[in-house]
Amino acid sequence: MNAGEIFVAGKWQAPASGETYQPINPANEEPLTPVGKADERDIDAAVAAARRAFDSGPWPKMSAHERGRIVWRLGDLITKNLDEMARLESLCTGKTMFDSGKVEIPFAADVFRYFAGWATKIHGDTLAIRPGAFTFTLRQPVGVVGAIVPWNFPFLLSSARSARSTSPSTSSRTRSRRPSPPDARWCSSPRRRRRSPR
Repeated sequence: MNAGEIFVAGKWQAPASGETYQPINPANEEPLTPVGKADERDIDAAVAAARRAFDSGPWPKMSAHERGRIVWRLGDLITKNLDEMARLESLCTGKTMFDSGKVEIPFAADVFRYFAGWATKIHGDTLAIRPGAFTFTLRQPVGVVGAIVPWNFPFLLSSARSARSTSPSTSSRTRSRRPSPPDARWCSSPRRRRRSPR
């Protein structure tokens, strides 16, 4: 990953505009690393990649147990890298290390583990509406889920959106709000995502 790149379709690349911006550390007002400034073209490319992943990628073809295991591992990966994640979160949002390291990041790991369990719990229901009637509800993934998260809890809210949509085999793409993208970049690192399908 180079400074100023964005993560689309499983790889780091320059944004279509070629533009970057520098988030500011709210604690000391110093600039952080340059971040790619995505625009509509990049969003369209990300949505198209997510749709391809949903239609023909490995994720929707996996069993619910396999998806659940991978989503659970993401929670473990966050816990394993807790100190690094807490520092990034504090740099991006100005939160104390206590808030980031003892509250938000551990809770994000728990969110992945919680939704990992849901992968095997989503099923159809037969509802008793009235005598003689048969009503059946079948829950199925519908496609791409896009999420924009605010600056105040960027990692936790990104985790909640991603984990909630990923467990049932939906494809998700998350865009972080300025000024908090470095922690979102951490999630996209191929080194950390090596066990999850694109």
